Amino acid sequence: MPSRPRSSRPHCTRCLRPLTHCLCAHVTIVPNRTRVLILQHPDEQRHPLNTGRLAVLGLQQAELLIGECFPQLDDIIATAPSVFVLFPTQNPTLPRPLGAAHEKSAALLIVPDGTWRKARKIMQANPVLGTLPHLSLPVGAPSRYRIRQTQEPAAVSTIEAIVRTLTVLEPESDFQPVLKPFEVLIDQQIQAMGPDVYRRNYRGAPKGSNDAQSDAQATGIKNKSHIS
Repeated sequence: MPSRPRSSRPHCTRCLRPLTHCLCAHVTIVPNRTRVLILQHPDEQRHPLNTGRLAVLGLQQAELLIGECFPQLDDIIATAPSVFVLFPTQNPTLPRPLGAAHEKSAALLIVPDGTWRKARKIMQANPVLGTLPHLSLPVGAPSRYRIRQTQEPAAVSTIEAIVRTLTVLEPESDFQPVLKPFEVLIDQQIQAMGPDVYRRNYRGAPKGSNDAQSDAQATGIKNKSHIS
């Protein structure tokens, strides 16, 4: 059972958000042929903006493991017909639509989840990940993660990276509904911090701004207005 965030307020046991801000009503489970395995650093599990967990809730074939070293990876990888790691490298491969060979046997997409430093620790602690093909997303639309700051224009949140990758791998499917609870989460956080704090820290407007880029692998600004 997932650990609940440290707070005196009651939390939903499924999305781990405070019951007053539960996101479960916004979750739609979308079928996916590509199995998604998120390797989440323990620090990310405790973060109030845990988008990796939201991705797992919204995908039919997705699993979340928490830790740094995962001894079970060898067995998991051995059972998959093809495996990819969503992590930048010097010679990444752009995702391409899955062929007919994958229609009956699910490919496996492994996603390290944490700050850049923590994600690299996961990669280093599990050498088998370095032997697998790495996928890297091309520059796309601006991130919808409006409450994190980064200087990298291509940076997106974990859930956005997964949705964009699956959209390329399985172009016949619509994965946009997976993003709905994420969008509600961001709206909740902006409302909690107030428009002045939002403008000051993120240089945007509370409604409809996509100018502020974000990074699933970068630590966000910590402030007391985060709902946790």
